[in-house]
Amino acid sequence: MKKFIILVYGLIAYLVFLISFLYAIGFVSGFLVPKTINSATEGTGFLAILINLVLLSIFAIQHSVMARPTFKAWWVKIIGKPAERSTYILLTSLALLLLFWKWQPINTVVWEIDNSLLVWIIIGVAALGWLIVLLSTFMISHFELFGLTQIFDNFKNRTSQSPKFQTNFLYKIVRHPLMLGFIIAFWATPLMTVGHLIFAVITTVYILIAVKYLEEKDLRKIHGKDYEEYQKNVPMLLPFSKSTK
Repeated sequence: MKKFIILVYGLIAYLVFLISFLYAIGFVSGFLVPKTINSATEGTGFLAILINLVLLSIFAIQHSVMARPTFKAWWVKIIGKPAERSTYILLTSLALLLLFWKWQPINTVVWEIDNSLLVWIIIGVAALGWLIVLLSTFMISHFELFGLTQIFDNFKNRTSQSPKFQTNFLYKIVRHPLMLGFIIAFWATPLMTVGHLIFAVITTVYILIAVKYLEEKDLRKIHGKDYEEYQKNVPMLLPFSKSTK
């Protein structure tokens, strides 16, 4: 019964992730969802900026702290290893949904593209960014990344294997294509408002800091010389650049 409960819990966590991911596309791109990054109900000045910074900070702190090996080693003792990844995914998704719900639009226009052809090109670039995000998860292990492998292994009395070091497809071009996809999707917009700009700047800065100073450090510890060699040959985020750091 306990294994069945963990299985159901993990499936619910994955469903919440799918909802938050799909909503994120509409939220940032400005279509199909009831509230977007530029919704008509605008926030008020400094208070709106402060609320948005708090919301982004909640997501960044939760996402970073729970991903650290030291925290995970402690957390596994409480939640159990099979449910650890699903719990991380669930709380990350809930932090995102909170951000979408309470976001304060600031609709002062920074830039707006009027040329219809250019608008569609930019929308296409944003769509490419989201596609890169999704494909990147499958180029390593989508089901392991989102906790499904762990809960099904637990249900079938199998021991989940440690993540393997893989450099498939886009991972041969940059070390973090998933994060590159997010950056593209966040910045490629024909209408950039102050609110959207704050979102894009803060998330980009967070990605750069988290990847370079946290995730890369963890990956070197996990994969050792294999990852160090990978760092020497493949750039972190900027494709085809000479810098690999």
